[in-house]
Amino acid sequence: MTSAVAVEAQPKALTPPTDEDLRLLLMIRHFEEELLRLFGAGLLNGTTHTCLGQEYVPVALRTLIGLEDFVFSNHRGHGHYLARYQDPRGLLAEIMGREGAVCNGVGGSQHILRDRYLSTGVQGQSLPVAAGVALRLKHSEPGRLACAHIGDGTWGEGAVYEALNMAALWRLPLLIVVEHNGIAQSTPTTAQMAGTIAERSKAFGIDHHRTESIDIDEIRTELGPLIQGVREASLPLVVEFSTHRVGPHSKGDDTRPRDVVEHARAHDWHRRYAAAFPEQFASWDSHARALVDEVVAEVQALPPAVWTER
Repeated sequence: MTSAVAVEAQPKALTPPTDEDLRLLLMIRHFEEELLRLFGAGLLNGTTHTCLGQEYVPVALRTLIGLEDFVFSNHRGHGHYLARYQDPRGLLAEIMGREGAVCNGVGGSQHILRDRYLSTGVQGQSLPVAAGVALRLKHSEPGRLACAHIGDGTWGEGAVYEALNMAALWRLPLLIVVEHNGIAQSTPTTAQMAGTIAERSKAFGIDHHRTESIDIDEIRTELGPLIQGVREASLPLVVEFSTHRVGPHSKGDDTRPRDVVEHARAHDWHRRYAAAFPEQFASWDSHARALVDEVVAEVQALPPAVWTER
């Protein structure tokens, strides 16, 4: 008799990353790991939601979304900010409430405003705002777009569907990036979502594209023409990344079964890139570790941020 155990397909070979992409990926990874260490040592207040395992999403998008576009991030947004601005000092100072903070220390980990970048910890809140910004861009800055990052759990929020309706009805240049990691805080997506994100998008007549890849070059090749279509045709698009959250929901509160966590780790881009490109990986990993260590030491030595009116 043949075994009934399913054999998982071997992953495709990865395209060698550029040094810049690998540097960014590893800088974000070490930054997030350091936040968890700092929180455990009692050096951070409030909360912190890391993007461990999902760092490649904003890094892949960084060449497709420019500084002239608006980006709306979420509670798990450190990687979005770092891929866009490459500013670990300003972000850590913000999280620790120190001098040089992006928002004078009043935004903390989740609520960041810088130029055309805004993050919020309230699930689904940014999508209607992004739709409004996209409407403005359509009429005053054609060719620009608004990009909103949400998770699969956020599809339980009514504001998401109001925004989708407006985006489709008014033909808005709105890019909705869904980081589908299979769990909403502690509830598996399979236990709280009927149907699929593709079907829900289709109900509004909005195009949907799902990618399983962690290959930076492959993702850009897939998404480049689609995102250009958002700009040129002024039409919304939902891009769904099938990804894995390697770290906890927040701090150390990971309630997933051991086998689920091990599955996520086995599919982590970090592990696969380290195995595929050992010399390049080791060199930039050392560089990123040293940079983050230096940033942490510098920020910890800074005085508290002082609020001033803007």
